[in-house]
Amino acid sequence: MIRRSGFRFAAFGALALLLLAMGAALRPVLPAGATAPAVLNEIEIGFVQDMVAHHGQALVLTQRLDADADPLVVGLARQIADSQRTELGMLLGWLRLAGAPVVNPRRMAWMPDAEQTHRHSGTETDRTMPGSASAAELDELSVARGTQAEIVFLRLMRRHHAGGVEMAAAADALLTGGEVDRSAREMVRTQGQEIGLMSLLLNRRGD
Repeated sequence: MIRRSGFRFAAFGALALLLLAMGAALRPVLPAGATAPAVLNEIEIGFVQDMVAHHGQALVLTQRLDADADPLVVGLARQIADSQRTELGMLLGWLRLAGAPVVNPRRMAWMPDAEQTHRHSGTETDRTMPGSASAAELDELSVARGTQAEIVFLRLMRRHHAGGVEMAAAADALLTGGEVDRSAREMVRTQGQEIGLMSLLLNRRGD
């Protein structure tokens, strides 16, 4: 029994040494004084943080649409909400991997200057995100009913999507590959398609 226990401990010890050796062999070798590359660069982090906030407002818009509105518009809102939630999970996962906060302390600072309004917050300057709805516009959507609710929702969401496309296109122009860049290009494509559908629905309502 003692001999078997000794063999067992010896085997465990040999396995532990083997695993340590494998780990050392698989660990990336960095030059002296070097640090591991960042998961995301500053532009990617800024874009992802701001797109999290942008997607968040899109969900608010879908939630405030009158549930008794045209089923086609309600269905579009549900489709948008589903896709935005899926993308939100991806965006938040990237920030978690990068060890970055969800909220951007310098909102929109990553994006090249465009015709956007600015406001000062303490010592920082925050840009208004393209396509964002104001509190008054959100309240208007909350109380609108029937056809008026459909028109207000489609107007606000179309503008919101146009802002998202502007942000994603800017990120694509600044980045040179990677998952964030590919995601930005996909946002331009899918949200552009939804903008076309919303324009068609607005035209049918004489808007």
